[in-house]
Amino acid sequence: MSNTDEPTTPPSFAPRPRRRRDDAQAASHRFGTRDATAASVPPSFAPRSRSAAGTRRGEPAHPDAPAPSAPSAQPASIPPRTTARRATAVRRETPAAAGHTRTAQAANRPAAATAVARAPRPPRPHRARRIAVAVLATLLAAALIAGLSAWHWVDSGLRRADWLTARPSGPATSWLILGSDERDGTTGQDGTTGERTDTILVLTKPKNGPSSLISIPRDSLVEVDGALSKINAVLGLYGRKSLVAKIEDITGQKIDHVAKINFGGLTTIVDALGGVELCYDQDVDDEKSEMHWKAGCHVVDGKQALAFSRMRYSDPQGDFGRAQRQRQVIGAIAKKAASPSTLLNIPKLTRVGGAAMAAISVDERATPATMARMLLAFRDASGAGGITGTVYWTDPGYYVDGVGSSVLLDDARNTELFKQLVDGTHKAGVVGTQSEQQV
Repeated sequence: MSNTDEPTTPPSFAPRPRRRRDDAQAASHRFGTRDATAASVPPSFAPRSRSAAGTRRGEPAHPDAPAPSAPSAQPASIPPRTTARRATAVRRETPAAAGHTRTAQAANRPAAATAVARAPRPPRPHRARRIAVAVLATLLAAALIAGLSAWHWVDSGLRRADWLTARPSGPATSWLILGSDERDGTTGQDGTTGERTDTILVLTKPKNGPSSLISIPRDSLVEVDGALSKINAVLGLYGRKSLVAKIEDITGQKIDHVAKINFGGLTTIVDALGGVELCYDQDVDDEKSEMHWKAGCHVVDGKQALAFSRMRYSDPQGDFGRAQRQRQVIGAIAKKAASPSTLLNIPKLTRVGGAAMAAISVDERATPATMARMLLAFRDASGAGGITGTVYWTDPGYYVDGVGSSVLLDDARNTELFKQLVDGTHKAGVVGTQSEQQV
């Protein structure tokens, strides 16, 4: 540094000297471009470099093009990774490509909007499923409420009494069905006083196999407390449990439930059902029972159904024929009560239920469920696949002093019969001595 030439500006703030043209040409030669102005563009913003032949990829090389020199190192102020990233961005979208993309998007935009406007709205399966589930839940809730109301109505209307014995239950369910005239102290033609059960039926539903409905003759001879009696007088003379115990002795099986129907109530049940169809193949004009019948099948009201089930003096088979017609009446009532025309008609079902609860008394363990099962078992036993008939006897005219003409039962055959009925091993059809005599 000379003494006469003192610096007025610090060296660190002195402007950088301009490059000479030779420096620009050297930079142009270094970066492989043909313009000196390209040397001033940072490598990261430089356009795509030519290939080794000085042309774009895929173009023929110019014969006078000089061989490219090795590129110089990038300036220290620009990191190599950033430079490569920016160069890649530039290569991916040139100005011409960007303009072409925007033009294509603008051209496609109206068509896409039209397609969206014209496309139908897709269905909403989830919303439809939710609506269906809500409707189903509402129906189920209504059915549950109606079922609980009906259950409470029937359960509170049942007239219960103590009937059952301490005998253990068996593999099947058995019901004792009684038809009572409820004489209440009056005297019958045979001298029997008090209430009499002129209809005695044993309904059995096994776990597997056909249901059965078996009649026990009203004049069957039994012994109670050392005294002989007809079975239809046991209820009035000895009480409910004594009658059930004698039925269990005859069948050898447990009686699980009891239903007693008075004859007056039978008429109201049939009338509430709108009548039932009954069949009988003979003309009848019986004044005692008031049965007036033309041979064939007829739909009858309650009064005619009662006469049909009580008539015996004009029947050639006497009391055995009457028992057969009583089973037909009970079966016809059960069939119509369990039919859709009754079950789906709420007013009619209500009338039938009210008439039945007024006419029937049941055992202490009966519930609406046991009554429904009894109705279905009645229907099955009375159908083509069920078992009907009577018990077996050895003498239908056995006379006993003080008792009169009685039916002497065959205890051994009856025990075997009910064992098969309870086990479900007996084939469908008609059983008993009456059926054997008709063959």
